[in-house]
Amino acid sequence: MKVIIILLTGISFVIYGISLFKSNKMQEEFIKFKLQKYIRLVGALEILGGFGLIVGLQFNFILIISSLGLTLLMLLGVITRLRVKDSLLVSFPAIFFMIINFYILYLSLTT
Repeated sequence: MKVIIILLTGISFVIYGISLFKSNKMQEEFIKFKLQKYIRLVGALEILGGFGLIVGLQFNFILIISSLGLTLLMLLGVITRLRVKDSLLVSFPAIFFMIINFYILYLSLTT
């Protein structure tokens, strides 16, 4: 089960990170938050973090770093959503992925 969670999360972040470079809709969300100068940085961090989770299946240290980084990135996403008073439904993906990455971090630290 752990491997499936890590793989799905890693793939999700790679796809989301790529979409930040390709999708106008995704970029408009960053513009709405007045964070347009961070689109490329966040996209690159999500792609790297996603690949890090996948590679981390073989190298626990990389799993620790990647899951910690993505947990913090999603925490910033949740804070941003709270700042702009987005609904719980709109904020749910950031909250969900923050919790999942924290769980992966916990698992990587305890095994």
